[in-house]
Amino acid sequence: MPFIIETFDKPGHQHLRREARAEHLAFLEAQAALLLACGAKLADDGSDAGGGLYVVDVETRAEAEAFIAEDPFTKAGLFERVAIQRWRKAYLDGRSYLKPQT
Repeated sequence: MPFIIETFDKPGHQHLRREARAEHLAFLEAQAALLLACGAKLADDGSDAGGGLYVVDVETRAEAEAFIAEDPFTKAGLFERVAIQRWRKAYLDGRSYLKPQT
């Protein structure tokens, strides 16, 4: 069952996001098989809101923790906080994954 990983940047650390961005994007490309979705959180005006959201297709919390630990943003010290939560896939790309109730 997948996990959601939500990250929250340390205030005033946008320079770390900019500095580590290329390496972060390469990491995501290398891990694409595990990513159901991911992206930066944005403010209503489209500006950076200081964090991100990942939906990773791994089986255990330990695997989710290992995934985010290897992210170059984590290694750069960008995150103030990381939240990890199991996630049940109900709809993805317009397709239902819900089992009919009997």
